[in-house]
Amino acid sequence: MIDIDVVNLSRFQFAATAMYHFIFVPLTLGLSFLLAIMESVYVMTGRDIWRRMTMFWGTLFGINFALGVGTGVVMEFQFGMNWAYYSHYVGDIFGAPLALEGLMAFFLEATFVGLFFFGWNRLSKVGHLAVTWLVAFGTNFSALWILIANGWMQNPVGAVFNPDTMRMEMTDFLAVLLNPVAQAKFVHTVSAGYVAGAMFVMSISAWYLLRGRHIDMAKRSMAVAASFGLAAALSVVVLGDESGYLTTEHQKMKIAAIESMWETEPAPASFNLFAIPNQAERKNDFAIEIPYVMGIIGTRSLTTPLLGINDLVRRAEFRIREGLVAYEAMQRIRANPQDTDARMTLDKTWPSLGYALLVKRHQPDLAKATDADIKQAALDTVPQVAPLFWAFRIMVGVGMYLIAFFAVAFWFASRGQLQKRTGFLKVALWSLPLPWVAIEAGWFVAEYGRQPWVIEGVLPTYYAASGLTFADLAISLGIFLVLYTVLLVIGVKVMLHAIKAGPKQDKPAPRPSPTDPVASAVDAY
Repeated sequence: MIDIDVVNLSRFQFAATAMYHFIFVPLTLGLSFLLAIMESVYVMTGRDIWRRMTMFWGTLFGINFALGVGTGVVMEFQFGMNWAYYSHYVGDIFGAPLALEGLMAFFLEATFVGLFFFGWNRLSKVGHLAVTWLVAFGTNFSALWILIANGWMQNPVGAVFNPDTMRMEMTDFLAVLLNPVAQAKFVHTVSAGYVAGAMFVMSISAWYLLRGRHIDMAKRSMAVAASFGLAAALSVVVLGDESGYLTTEHQKMKIAAIESMWETEPAPASFNLFAIPNQAERKNDFAIEIPYVMGIIGTRSLTTPLLGINDLVRRAEFRIREGLVAYEAMQRIRANPQDTDARMTLDKTWPSLGYALLVKRHQPDLAKATDADIKQAALDTVPQVAPLFWAFRIMVGVGMYLIAFFAVAFWFASRGQLQKRTGFLKVALWSLPLPWVAIEAGWFVAEYGRQPWVIEGVLPTYYAASGLTFADLAISLGIFLVLYTVLLVIGVKVMLHAIKAGPKQDKPAPRPSPTDPVASAVDAY
């Protein structure tokens, strides 16, 4: 039997390191483009204040970038350390975008970041500007590949199961690359990062204005961040809607859990504004519904129904039974690779093979699986509804607030009133953590909502873990948490020091000596 405690601790360890890492990633994404915009203004106008702004925000970008790289490296090693069977089973597919992400992050991106910091006095204005834009694009390309890998886990396309190697193998790299779930996830995620970067600049600039320091830089920074943030916040909602629509198509159980929709409703389905889910009885004890909204959002039609959790459980039971047929055919192929009938059966049923593996949690010998085992495995396809329901609403609620916030900021900036609006500046300062709250809630919904799958419909999470002991995981988890917390504290302190110091002022050129004949001639003139 599989040790569920080991699997849960492996999940917790990966979740902890991932969520620590993603404290830094959004700010890197957002600041990189803000730096490119600011330096573009400097090159076009020649005004030195824009150069100093780029260098100041660039310093904070560099601190954050270093922490992001340091916390991200460990995650890739965890695939081999904590999830060895996962790496064996889908390494041919998952490994390709992961390797490209490493090349983008550690070669292209890191190279241009170095040129950004050390090239100010060595490159021309236009040359350095090109480097800054390459930093921005390199940062986003780095995110693209890891999100393609993650999108494949949500919607596994372009791959088939090979019974001779007992692995999933890639058949169409272009299908993996152009996976609609991955593309929607990428644009939604980077837009959220742009919002985080804009809020960071807004909050720090508001702090300067409230204290009457670096006023010219702060006002300009807030004007850029307000317009950039408003566009990004609107994009997050539009692209999030697309991501939700694709989730409805490819991950029906996740969308039903997010909405706490236990029964299939007539089209168009209602939206549960508030609900108290009852997981044990598979119903809501209380709900406030808005008619039609969920049907329109989830299906973009008035006639397409959204399946409820209970109907989806019945569908899962059918898939499990089909998967047991595939598993039996696979066993026959392993015993006799020349069994053509078994191969034909497996070719038709292998997409349901992962569902059969769900039964192993209850009955290791699938040949002895009972109806009760199958029904229990089907129930396992339902994630915990209440955490998903509320995490999603936290994400959406914060997103709506950020749109309103940046709209007000843009209005004040366009009228030159930011410095006068003390109340708004205080709101801007205290709103700093909100984009990260929404981002972490969104990742929780995306990853926790996929359970019990590590790869949707293909590989159960508990089946993918390494054969480590509870003690092994507890020790490594403790080390990671201590190390990451120390890094976070150091990073925050270094950033606060840089913020308190503010942008460097250019030193005025030394005046020539009064005895200098050139100086005397200039003075006389």
